[in-house]
Amino acid sequence: MKLTKPLGAVLLLASSVLHAQSVDVSGAWVRATVPGQMGTGAFMRLVSRDGARLVGVSSPVAGVAEVHEMKMEGDVMKMRPMPVLELPAGQAVQLKPGGLHLMLMDLKQPLPKGGTVPVTLRFQDAQGQASQLELRLPVSAAAPAAAGAGAAAPTEGKAGQHGAHAH
Repeated sequence: MKLTKPLGAVLLLASSVLHAQSVDVSGAWVRATVPGQMGTGAFMRLVSRDGARLVGVSSPVAGVAEVHEMKMEGDVMKMRPMPVLELPAGQAVQLKPGGLHLMLMDLKQPLPKGGTVPVTLRFQDAQGQASQLELRLPVSAAAPAAAGAGAAAPTEGKAGQHGAHAH
């Protein structure tokens, strides 16, 4: 059976919609470092429309990038890596100081305030479909005060964009 171009385009679109996963990223930023500091955190708000899992993170500025969880065990705050972070459908997952966060370790250079850091997030949906989102996160000494001021922008995104969206 030969498909005409319009029908073929419709089938391709339908296929991509069935397997599309969407994760919105907002309020993202990376904590600035001082010379000699070997690790820092990255923070953001993630919302998956259909449910997904954050299965990996990487950045060319870090030898190691992982999702970490901080929690109290007795009277000691402990931090541990999480190989997978569940993103329930429609629920915001906040990565913030003192809680869930991205850890950038073995830094290759200082990350000064006012710079940006490329970060790639890798996701997997319920059907196992993989996708990734490449971001440039602003570097700051503290969380941005204004809503959207520290939003993540895709590397190929427009200036002033207030969020990012993965498919």
